[in-house]
Order: sequence, then structure tokens, then C-alpha cells
Amino acid sequence: MSNSPSPATPITSDSPRDSSSTPFRVAALQMVSTPDRERNLADAEGLIAQAAGQGARLVLLPEYFCFMGHKDTDKLAIREAYQDGPIQRFLAAAAKRHGVWVIGGTLPLKAPEETRVLNTTLVFDPSGAERARYDKIHLFSFEKGAESFDEARTIRPGAEVHTFDAPFGRVGLSVCYDLRFPELYRRMGDCALMVVPSAFTYTTGRAHWETLLRARAVENQCYVLAAAQGGQHENGRRTWGHSMLIDPWGEIVDVRDDNPGVVIGDIDLERMAAVRASLPAWRHRVLDCP
Repeated sequence: MSNSPSPATPITSDSPRDSSSTPFRVAALQMVSTPDRERNLADAEGLIAQAAGQGARLVLLPEYFCFMGHKDTDKLAIREAYQDGPIQRFLAAAAKRHGVWVIGGTLPLKAPEETRVLNTTLVFDPSGAERARYDKIHLFSFEKGAESFDEARTIRPGAEVHTFDAPFGRVGLSVCYDLRFPELYRRMGDCALMVVPSAFTYTTGRAHWETLLRARAVENQCYVLAAAQGGQHENGRRTWGHSMLIDPWGEIVDVRDDNPGVVIGDIDLERMAAVRASLPAWRHRVLDCP
């Protein structure tokens, strides 16, 4: 096919439960986080306010939005007990203050062992109530030249897939390196939106970021919202950026190359239904995800 299907096709039975035809505006917030937690929270507050001012009703922060230290172990110093700590209080207060859903990228929560943390996404609704939690499952490891990463040294992996119900339908939660494992997204079930807060390196992002994001949108025939770290960090690390919103046909709705800012667009259920009606791949699934 040379053209994407018309968004005028009626909602079909394999669309989310909420069949409202009113688009729901979402935003991905791109940051270049620092080793200063309070500065990062202030920067995040400004971006949330900017997105809300542009009509966003759900905002996604990037992985490590609250802190990127000089070395991997620095995050241990700011780890929080679940449901207690300044980062979690900030997220809840920001959601309530701006009247938006806030998906809090990731923050370090205490793990059973003292030498590691959980890299956790928390979701707060517009009342400031926590609605979902996801601990990153897949831990990044990469060696190329001077670049060396092994998240397992300081992060304990999660074990469970999590989604939550937003006003427009189901939202699937994932983090960064999870993007390379399509079976995780299949286990989320029938989603209207899948989110990917990330801190992709410049090297891996340049090679694979857009390809992987568009693949997840196309194969699941839903929207994908990715909020990334994007720029040169004080710790010397360079991240790829290119936060974006992708529609169910795999088309990029909005993207930001690098530096802090807001990526914004609408979740249009009629658009999703049109894609699924024109090419019913979601309905044609035969093999169950193990």
C-alpha cells in the first residue's frame, strides 16, 4: 500500500473499551538530566507545565529524569523507599497541580540488596493518586570502544509486565532497553498506547531507536510514546534524544532531535481503528506469547 488508511473508518471491536472519538493529547518530555536532583525536578516541573499549557492530558518523563550521576553507583544515594520520598512526592504533586496523568520516567527505588536499586516507573492520575508501577525488566549491557555499560551491577531487574487503564484505553509500560524485546509488548495485550521512557546512548540510538519504536507501533497497531534523554550530560555521557510519538501505522506524529523540550500529539482511537480495519494483523494473531 502506498498510502495509510483514512482515519474516518468506524471504531472496531478490537479497539480499546473507550470508543470516544475525541482525541486525547499526550506529551513526551525530553531532558538532559544532571547529577543535581533538585535541579532536575525543577526542569521537569517546567516541562510538565509547558505540556499542560499546550493541552496535554498525559505526560511522560524520560528514564533517569530525576538524576544522572557521575558514576553508576551515585544513584544509590538518592534511592527511595516505595511510596516515600521527594521524587515520588514531586510526581504526585505535579500530577495534581497541573491536572494531568504523569508517567514518571524512572526513579531509583530501594531493592532488597544494598548495592542495587529498582529502576521504576510510577504513574499518577490527575488527582495525584498512584495508579501503576513497573520495574524495568531488561537490563542494558553494551561494550564498544570506550563505551561500557552493565546495568545489572547497580539495578535489580523487575519480573512482571504492567499496564494501566487511562481514559482512552489501556497503556503498556516499558523502559528503554525493553524496546528490543517484542514479546514484552505482546504480553501487554490490546493497548491504545505503549510508553517507552529512555536514555538510549548516542551510538545505539542512532543505529536502532527509530526502527525499534516504529516496529513496536506497527506490530501492535497502537500508538507509541517515547520520552528520551537527549544531549551532552555533565557526567560526560551523550544520549540520543529523538523523543517521539508514533501512530498505529508507524508514522511519526511529532519528534524532537535533541535538547530539552516537549513532543506532543493526539491519541486518536478512530485512527487506530482505521489502521486495524484496513490491515487486521492484530486480529490475525495465531501464536500465543509464551
